[in-house]
Amino acid sequence: MTGTFINVGTVLAGTLIGWLLGARLKPSVHERVLAGLGLVTLVIGVDLALAWEDTSPLYVLGGVLIGGIIGEALGIEARLQRLGDRIQVHAARGNEHSTVSEAFVTASLLFCVGPLTVVGAIQDGLTGDYEALATKALLDGFAAIAIAASLGPGVAFSALTVLVVQGGISLGAGLFEDVLAEGSEALAALSSAGGVLIIGIALKLLDLKDVKVGNFLPALVVAPALVGIVGAVT
Repeated sequence: MTGTFINVGTVLAGTLIGWLLGARLKPSVHERVLAGLGLVTLVIGVDLALAWEDTSPLYVLGGVLIGGIIGEALGIEARLQRLGDRIQVHAARGNEHSTVSEAFVTASLLFCVGPLTVVGAIQDGLTGDYEALATKALLDGFAAIAIAASLGPGVAFSALTVLVVQGGISLGAGLFEDVLAEGSEALAALSSAGGVLIIGIALKLLDLKDVKVGNFLPALVVAPALVGIVGAVT
């Protein structure tokens, strides 16, 4: 879990830097920082979504649609929001305009949706190779600076999400080794579905549309599962 611990450290360090910088920035600069992060996130999402060129777009479409239905039924986004609200109650100290909850949910989704989360955690868990997670940690650290500068220190709580999600995948890495082998269709479907979800996060950061990305999280399981099901049938 070395890579996950590094990732947690960069998120916390990025949050501290962003929080200290944010207090010195004008509201208009906050908006530009968040818009810039949204634009970059959008490009990353589109790039990852195009991984469906190595598989069938139908797997990605089916994964996103079915995953969205499952997530809506489970109320994942609402549960994340309630968790964020509970954290906000304890951390905001009566500040009605606190953004702790928004920062926590946005950062948690951004840091845990991408394929590097899954693939890097599996590599770290199976072989001890944490290079992929170290790269992700660097990216997350800069993202944490940008989000914390605009939304405040609530980003720090997303470090716990990273620890639980990435750490859990690393500890159970053996279960995913064969299914998500490098170059496999299942991995391509996972990467593409993750890219679609990241585009959804970008839309929220750009204040264009809140598509409730949390409810689409099951797509990260459904998309590669569809590849396996179709492969087994045919």
